Amino acid sequence: MDVGVVMQYDTDGKGSIRKQLEIDFVCNKGSKRYYIQSAYAIPDQTKMEQEQRSLMLTGDFFKRLIITKDTPTPHYNEKGVLIMSVYDFLLNENSLDI
Repeated sequence: MDVGVVMQYDTDGKGSIRKQLEIDFVCNKGSKRYYIQSAYAIPDQTKMEQEQRSLMLTGDFFKRLIITKDTPTPHYNEKGVLIMSVYDFLLNENSLDI
């Protein structure tokens, strides 16, 4: 397990700005890799975009997860990110294979 840092480059009219975005956990299991963000809650679309921004910049196609306290059922969003509650993540031994 590791913490990942992803670089994002933006321009502000004066020049380019380099931002470091962090992925909370990067887990490897054999040839599989999982990127995991944790958030207490995701009350609106702005918070969702904030949490998944670094996941979308990894440059590969490994599984991406957002773990929250209050997600009723595990589901994939429109960007292919699996969103699930911490209870499903911890109590279901196959939670990474959903």
